[in-house]
Amino acid sequence: MTNYGTIPTSSSPSGSTSASGEYIARAKDRIKAGLGARRPWKLMFDFRSLNFAPGFGDALKRLRYNAAYFRMNYAIVVLLILFLSLLWHPISLIVLIVMLAAWLFLYFLRDEPLVLFGRTVDDRIVLIVLSVVTIVLLFLTSATMNILVALLIAVVVVAVHATLRKTEDLHVDEENAGLMTGPAGSSA
Repeated sequence: MTNYGTIPTSSSPSGSTSASGEYIARAKDRIKAGLGARRPWKLMFDFRSLNFAPGFGDALKRLRYNAAYFRMNYAIVVLLILFLSLLWHPISLIVLIVMLAAWLFLYFLRDEPLVLFGRTVDDRIVLIVLSVVTIVLLFLTSATMNILVALLIAVVVVAVHATLRKTEDLHVDEENAGLMTGPAGSSA
């Protein structure tokens, strides 16, 4: 019996199609899980938890604590401000979009720690390296003034929020507890 001209109905797709479909499904799951790892925006912008610190030392403690606690949220805020500032510079915007893809895969969507040459790379190192590479590549696109103004605005927004946000109602999980302590494990 011949079956010329019929469309195969087997449920086993070809190798390349299943590999790309599996990759897309895995990427969707990683996006959901990665963005789920950030702190809730409602907690970050709880207006009842905003007030002035009693002193400069307390403000610095809040800044350090909140910078570690809301680290992923602050990275999203900085990248969003940078993106908005580059809307009228298409080449810079393309570079930023490419770097955002790198941010997604190397920082926001990773399930396991990044391993290079057999060594585990800390999230803070990945954050610093990606930030520096993004800024350097954007400076090479001749949108220097826009980038500097956007970064200044982003740093001010993050610093103001981090110093005004009370830390008493924030609970640290065991995984991030090391980020909240100062040198030699003393409380900061």
